[in-house]
This record gives sequence, structure tokens and C-alpha cells, in this order.
Amino acid sequence: MQTAKFTELPESTSIPSIYRLEQEHSLYARRLETLRAKLFLTEDEKVEEVRLKKLKLSLKDEMERLRRPGARVSEH
Repeated sequence: MQTAKFTELPESTSIPSIYRLEQEHSLYARRLETLRAKLFLTEDEKVEEVRLKKLKLSLKDEMERLRRPGARVSEH
């Protein structure tokens, strides 16, 4: 059984960075939930799981940085 390939959100210049980061974080979390629901993961899925965990952590760090007082919220 083949799983759907994970895709990232398209870049948009009209969405503030914090909102875009939250959306991406949510997308990664949902995909991780799908992977965790499986009894067994293929090697590709295991690699994807590790990659998604790292991406989620990176996004969380960036969101926290942007939430700090004085942090500049850019538009991407």
C-alpha cells in the first residue's frame, strides 16, 4: 500500500510568517499522526517521520522567536 506523498505549503507573500509557520506546523503534525497510526512503517516512512519531527521543532523554534517582544514579524 502506497501512502500519499507529503507536500509543503506553497509560499505566499500575503500571509504573515507566524500564521504560515503555524499552518505548516499543523500540517506536519497531521502527517505524523497518520504515520503513528500505522502498525509498521516502511524505511521511507521512517525517514519521513524523522524529517517531519525536525521540521516541526524548527518551526516551533521560529514561532517562539517571532513571538518574543521586539521580534520582527515579516511577510513571506
